[in-house]
Amino acid sequence: MHVLDAAEIMKLIPNRYPILYMDYVDELTPGESIVATKNVTINENFFQGHFPGNPVMPGVLQIESLAQAASILILKTPRFQGKTAYLGAIHEAKFRQVVRPGDVLKLHVTMLKQKDNMGKVACTAMVGENKACQAELTFIVEEAQGKA
Repeated sequence: MHVLDAAEIMKLIPNRYPILYMDYVDELTPGESIVATKNVTINENFFQGHFPGNPVMPGVLQIESLAQAASILILKTPRFQGKTAYLGAIHEAKFRQVVRPGDVLKLHVTMLKQKDNMGKVACTAMVGENKACQAELTFIVEEAQGKA
């Protein structure tokens, strides 16, 4: 059973197709941690150009997937509910494994600190038992401007 499905995710974050990179949330402890899932399929629009004949998920979209999971974690924290989280910084990003169609990305995000309207999280994207990507992300939270 999923904690949040795609429809519930879209109530929290403004991302929509083709830039919603999360299928569901597996685990969520507001203010502490989240585990979410991105099923990588050959139907992803970015595979048309990255790379023809050798489909590879771009590293920047792995970071975006982690950022979306982090946004949910932050926005489920009571003081930030109903707001929008914006990516402020990416630190220590490392890419350790190529992600291809058929892979399942497990997005693990842990809150490191929160202060005023900012937060910092540690993130790891896993494919099976292997780290595909990791980074620390900083977020700035502001009032929501409009919902689709």
